[in-house]
Amino acid sequence: MLLSREKAEFYLTDIDTPVGQVINLTIAGLVLLSSGIFVAETYNIPDSIRCQLNIVDTAIFVIFAVEYVLRLWSAENKIKYFFSLYSIIDLIAILPFFLGAVDLSFIRLLRWFRILRLIRFIDKRFFFGSISTEDGVIFARILFTLFAIIFVYSGLIYQVEHPVNPKDFATFLDALYFSIVTMTTVGFGDVTPASELGRWLTVLMILTGIALIPWQVGDLIKRLVKTANQVETICTNCGLAFHDADARFCKSCGAKLPR
Repeated sequence: MLLSREKAEFYLTDIDTPVGQVINLTIAGLVLLSSGIFVAETYNIPDSIRCQLNIVDTAIFVIFAVEYVLRLWSAENKIKYFFSLYSIIDLIAILPFFLGAVDLSFIRLLRWFRILRLIRFIDKRFFFGSISTEDGVIFARILFTLFAIIFVYSGLIYQVEHPVNPKDFATFLDALYFSIVTMTTVGFGDVTPASELGRWLTVLMILTGIALIPWQVGDLIKRLVKTANQVETICTNCGLAFHDADARFCKSCGAKLPR
């Protein structure tokens, strides 16, 4: 029996049924695996292993391409989905596969954005099912946002600088070090970009570090302080576990809390 559009849309967005969990957990695992392959390829590994990693990465590209087509086909409003944030991230992730035969060097940069696909699962509390508070989910989302920004910038600066400056940007770890030092505005000055594109990318890192990271870290500290002032009082109606110490009613459903 052919898979209907409604069933395809349900299983691609569902995280409650076993089938939906398996599908989405597999996709999330492939995102992490592909990101790990990108990092591994920046190191001096044997050609045989590099060839095997390329085969695995190509297979992941094919799976992501099929998934994207299924999501677009099953969407009720295809135009709205096509221009949605998740669709744009998914499309960026598979563009190198579709344009692989075209000699466009900047296409290789897009592969580092694939880690952003995990935002979908964080929004749905897929990785954090054991976290019962909204603050806990927001806390995890902030941490992932900081990680994703640093990871993407590290991959971009490595891809840009390694061909022209292999001594300072020999591996992903070198790029990661440069990104953290630059975005935190520490600026040791022991590593500097050699290309014009690398310098522009460094400027973006500094601006991101000045504008975004303090805001995210500040929000993170506020969440930590707020969580520290909460106590575990499980709501018998909706199951929300943590409330303010003086709360008498659930902040989620309004039910009276047990003493």
